[in-house]
Amino acid sequence: MKKVKVILKENILKEYRKLIRLCRDSIHPTNTELVRQAFTFAYEAANSCDDKNTEQLLFDSLRISQIVLEEIGLGTIPVVSAIMYRFVKAGKLSTVLIEKEFGKKVVTIIEELATIKQYDTLQSNSSAENFRKLFLSQITDIRVVLIKLADRLYQMRTIFLHSIDKQKKIARETTDIYAPLAHRLGLYNLKSELDDHVMRCNDPLTYNTILQKLQDTASKRNKLIRDFIAPVKKELLQNGIDFDIKGRTKSVYSIWNKMHKLNLEFEEVYDVFAIRVIIHSESKNEKIDCWKVFSIITNMYTPNLERMRDWITVPKANGYEALHTTVHEPGGKWVEVQIRTQRMDEIAEKGFAAHWIYKGQTSDDGLDKLMNRMREALEKSDPHALESPEHFRMADISNEIFVFTPAGDLRQLPVNSTVLDFAFDIHSDVGNTCVGAKINNKNVPIRQELKNGDRVEISTSKIQRPKSDWLEFVVTSKAKTKIKQALNEEVMAEAETGKETLKRRLRNWKVPFNDKIINDIIKYLKFKNAIDLYYLIATNKIDLTQLKEVIVKLNKNEPVTAPEKIGSASLEKVIPSLSIKPEEALIIIDEKTDKLDYKLSKCCNPIFGDDIYGFVTVNAGIKIHRLNCPNASQMLQKYGYRIIKARWIGTDSKTFFKTGLKVKGMDDIGILSRITDVISKDMKVNVQSVNLDSGNGYFEGIIKLFVKDTQHLDALVNKLLKLKGVENVIRVDVI
Repeated sequence: MKKVKVILKENILKEYRKLIRLCRDSIHPTNTELVRQAFTFAYEAANSCDDKNTEQLLFDSLRISQIVLEEIGLGTIPVVSAIMYRFVKAGKLSTVLIEKEFGKKVVTIIEELATIKQYDTLQSNSSAENFRKLFLSQITDIRVVLIKLADRLYQMRTIFLHSIDKQKKIARETTDIYAPLAHRLGLYNLKSELDDHVMRCNDPLTYNTILQKLQDTASKRNKLIRDFIAPVKKELLQNGIDFDIKGRTKSVYSIWNKMHKLNLEFEEVYDVFAIRVIIHSESKNEKIDCWKVFSIITNMYTPNLERMRDWITVPKANGYEALHTTVHEPGGKWVEVQIRTQRMDEIAEKGFAAHWIYKGQTSDDGLDKLMNRMREALEKSDPHALESPEHFRMADISNEIFVFTPAGDLRQLPVNSTVLDFAFDIHSDVGNTCVGAKINNKNVPIRQELKNGDRVEISTSKIQRPKSDWLEFVVTSKAKTKIKQALNEEVMAEAETGKETLKRRLRNWKVPFNDKIINDIIKYLKFKNAIDLYYLIATNKIDLTQLKEVIVKLNKNEPVTAPEKIGSASLEKVIPSLSIKPEEALIIIDEKTDKLDYKLSKCCNPIFGDDIYGFVTVNAGIKIHRLNCPNASQMLQKYGYRIIKARWIGTDSKTFFKTGLKVKGMDDIGILSRITDVISKDMKVNVQSVNLDSGNGYFEGIIKLFVKDTQHLDALVNKLLKLKGVENVIRVDVI
């Protein structure tokens, strides 16, 4: 064991020295010293405990840092972050200490790297694009994306250290998330290598077959490249052109992809390799020099005009610039030639060109804007261009969130979406019967807002029905449309019941049911349509017995006196507010009848502070009702002459009024105790009765109690709504 540990430490020092050499070539000496400090910091953490895993962490971190610096071209802060973030994730280093030594920027990157969630795309039917968006939506600093790509590349290079099941999971995740992101960022070499590793993992037989064929034909291919290049080099030198020339063999995955798409055998893929001519040219002469080289080569070898591509005159949408041509060499082989300047080659080779649109893949506007900002910074070939994360926030895609179903499928919703929005996104029936949900195994109400990466399991109840107040907190158009549709269907169903009720009554009264009588009733009651009439009949808002006399007269074409329009607005018109100075009496009934006896109506339980009116009964004196009493419209319509003005003008500390509260929420241990404590102990309210029912993790019930006034009641309601688990509290009429 001791020998293994010594060897591991030697490997660590070897990788550390390599990293420092890379730093000397690409970053300022002062920043190189910061990298040294980061290594020392992590090295001491690894040595502070006798754990081989911490040394392996350091070895892996150094390898990833090398990729970050050499293959992606990032600067000091990402390198320092890459050295330490695995230690933070493993709980071996504190971000507090790191911030003290290296600053907030490093800690921000490390924290995001350490907390990026891993998703099992293998078990999901969701689109890979949604997974990529979810991945990006967790990140505020774009450098985190690039470091994570470096980490994934290293993970794929060592994938066979894992179990078969984990290999499949890592490979699928790489295919769905990381390779497309690398492609979209123009990190072509990185993307190409990721694809090769995935293929080697998933289809080793095909991969090794193509690899073997490449190895078997390598000497022949190299000779062909040498024979092709030699005369070209001679001709270019004679024309005074400063250049580099090299051959490039396609990756195994790229060759297989072409074979698969075009149904070709390996021997039929003519562009297994390509010749690349890179010109050292001043910017003002780039186009001229590229065309000059193109002319020289096509004069030497016969070109295939159909394969000629001019991306210098009109660059690709991703900014890629080059001249491509395919020429016929004397041996009978077709050879692809790519002509670029050094600047163009750096953009293409180091990932500064975006191959996403080039390959014809669909994309999201917001994400493209974000990637364009990254490319603009990278194209400056300046590591410091990515040192200001405020310029690279993920604002363009922050208007979306992504949440999981219990099965692992991913759903895309607008920001501020609630449990109810998610339920309707699953299915209309699920939304209509939703009573709450479990988010990450925790019970929450239907109003709960969702966050990125939440796993949501909807709870439903057969007795649940859509409510109009749902429209106040849902944000998706689908949810709003479905709720309105359900509410309309409920109205139509009730209206159909009311219609049948009216038919039976008319039959009993010997009145025919036809369009004329219905239109006459609608006109008399000043309704808009028959649906309103039928619905109010079904919901007992209209007493047909009291309408019998009117209906009979309408049927005989006898004149009737039209009532005031039904509604609280009419009541307010008939019973205007009175400006009365406070007196000792509890209620003033009209200006001239303040000494009359009255009773508080049990149908609406008015309490001090409610807007009220008096109603003169036949044998029970004056009854006081709330303006929004459910019987108010009918009273005004039929007995408007009996309504008199009333107003509270004072009360005493010993007077309490009976009222009711309907309470809904999450059924939790002790919820009833907490509710009654607030009512009795905190608010000093006397309770008459409590009737609660529970099921499916939720409760609903009526509490009858006595309060001083509306302010007292409002304070109690607000207090109850602050209780954990209480979702809704509304005042209801009780007997």
